[in-house]
Amino acid sequence: MRRLQDAYAEGLIPHEELDARLHQALLARSREELLSALAALPEEQPAVAATSTIEAAGGRIRRRGAWRVPRVLKVESAYGRVRLNLSRAIIEHPVVDLELRLGTGGARITVPRDAVVDVKGLRTQWKDLRYRTPGRSRPGGPEIRISGVMGFGRLTIRHSRR
Repeated sequence: MRRLQDAYAEGLIPHEELDARLHQALLARSREELLSALAALPEEQPAVAATSTIEAAGGRIRRRGAWRVPRVLKVESAYGRVRLNLSRAIIEHPVVDLELRLGTGGARITVPRDAVVDVKGLRTQWKDLRYRTPGRSRPGGPEIRISGVMGFGRLTIRHSRR
C-alpha cells in the first residue's frame, strides 16, 4: 500500500488507478495477485543510512530522554564531556554505529538493557575503557558498535537498569 501511495504522490499513476490497485492489493490472496497490483511500478529504492553528527568545540554534549537515534551517529568534541543516554531513545535500526572523535574530556554512554555492545573499533590513547558486559542479556536488543578515537579522557559504558 505504501508503494502504491508513493507512486501516486510522485505522479506515476492517476487517482483512479490508485483506487483500483489498492483495492486489488487488499483483496489479494496470493503473492502473484499482490505483485500484479504493483506491476509497472519502479523498483523500491533501498533506504539510505541515516547519518547525523553532533559537534562541539568545547562544553558538553548531552542527549537523553526520547530522542531518535540515527543509523550512524558521529560525535566530535575537542574538549568537554559527552553524555549519551540511549536507554529511552527511539532506536529503529538493529545496528547503530556510534563513531567518537573526542580530544579531551570523558564520555559516558548508557545503552538499553538488552543491547549488545561492540567496542573493537575504538582506540583510546590515555585511559582505559570502562565496560562490563552484563551477566545475563536478553536477545532482541540493538547492536551498538562504538568506534573512533578518544584522546585524554575515559569512556564509560553501562547498561540501563530498566
